[in-house]
Amino acid sequence: MLYAYDHYLFAALALFGTLGACGAGLWLGRSRHGAAIRDWRGLSPPFVNVIGVLFALTLAFLANDTWNAHDRATNAVFQEAGALKSIQALSRHLPETTRAKVDRAIQAYVRSTVEGEWPRLAHRQGNPETSEALAGLLEVLSGPEVAASLHPTSHAQVLEQAITVRNAREQRMALSQTHVNPLKWLGMAFLGLVTMISISMVYVDQPKAELLAVLLFTAAAGPTAAIVLVQGNPYLEPGAVRPTPLAEMIVK
Repeated sequence: MLYAYDHYLFAALALFGTLGACGAGLWLGRSRHGAAIRDWRGLSPPFVNVIGVLFALTLAFLANDTWNAHDRATNAVFQEAGALKSIQALSRHLPETTRAKVDRAIQAYVRSTVEGEWPRLAHRQGNPETSEALAGLLEVLSGPEVAASLHPTSHAQVLEQAITVRNAREQRMALSQTHVNPLKWLGMAFLGLVTMISISMVYVDQPKAELLAVLLFTAAAGPTAAIVLVQGNPYLEPGAVRPTPLAEMIVK
């Protein structure tokens, strides 16, 4: 369970680690080592921009990966629902008994996905019953009853849409397994620390300006990194992707 919520742990580490580094740096500058630190004065403000840009780009790339995963998860559920609706539309030309069998298979899959599998995605788990329901739907659609009752072109389209449903579900499952890449975030944390030190050294002779500059950087970097980390799993609260398009297909 803790492993499923590791994004929250890393977000807390990013936030409190940034605050801790800020406090430690400011304390060190005012401790008995402050005079030795001030001997290194002379760092020009434009130099900070070089490191700051590297830090900002790294954080931006990590944030972009997170938002892309969220967008892909949203697209997957709409693709899944769209393909199922296409199967329903194409199955209207089937005899009543065969169409009812297809509808039951679709409803079984949709209910299993929304009620059984979706809550498990936040825990990086699938639902075996959903896999069985999908297999049952594919079996019905590829069976002789449907094949004999539909035009070959229409039957090929039905099977194509069924494959789209399967692929969309596989994409959902893959995205739910998203983990924090420690090397990327360690690199970002290192650049953030170097940026903070650089800002502090620029204003090392101006205690109030140094305090304000470091606090502003901390207020910008820490919460931003924490927000990106919390959103790492697109099926984890807050901002979890909802199964609304599939839930709307459930027949009450």
